Amino acid sequence: MTVHFVGAGPGAADLLTLRAVRILQASPVCLYAGTYVTPEVLGHCPDGAELIDSQHLDLEQIVGHLVRAHRSGKDVARLCSGDPSLYSALAEQTRRLDEVGVPWQVVPGVPAYAAAAALLGRELTVPEVAQTVVLTRTQARSTRMPETERLSLLAASRATLVLHLAVTRVRQVVEDCLPEYGADCPVAVVHRATQADEVVLRGTLATIADRVEAAGLRQAAVIVIGRALGAEGFVDSHLYGSRYRP
Repeated sequence: MTVHFVGAGPGAADLLTLRAVRILQASPVCLYAGTYVTPEVLGHCPDGAELIDSQHLDLEQIVGHLVRAHRSGKDVARLCSGDPSLYSALAEQTRRLDEVGVPWQVVPGVPAYAAAAALLGRELTVPEVAQTVVLTRTQARSTRMPETERLSLLAASRATLVLHLAVTRVRQVVEDCLPEYGADCPVAVVHRATQADEVVLRGTLATIADRVEAAGLRQAAVIVIGRALGAEGFVDSHLYGSRYRP
């Protein structure tokens, strides 16, 4: 039997991949992060499936459930919010599964930053404005950031920045980014993208912290910073220019 790490997407039940839905429908055990995964997504699970909310479990307890299901001859779906490649503890869980010989696979999902960009109606890479997207986080009650990945250093690129797990530290984010991006740089904060209670806040580095605090946002949000959010009058990409096409 196999442990399937499945990207649950940003929340909407119809933003799972077809493969993810097939696996959910065929798995008699499902571990999910209740803070992020919606009941609608769990609706893809079969009747009678064992549903285990992992939000109050530690890593060893989570892996224990995965191993138990495997040894009971059951496939198990481990639902990860967004895509498993970002901040899902995939590395820690699969390392332990490898140690005990439990097979696993990964099914990608729609990441939160992509859902946020869709709601904003913005491309995060705009010709001659921004051609790089940096996905990062801030440090609070979490493992420390590598010294070379301090936000003030990443901001020096002036790329489009997308911060996960950072909304409670929005004022520190603003402080770190202001010197490079300027007070008038566009910022958006998207909370629970594609879900019924989604919130989209738009502003600048000068205004966004007040708006976040007024809205009372504490989790499940991404912060997007960069000139691409407000770009106008930019050049056309050479990719589709007639002089570069056959």
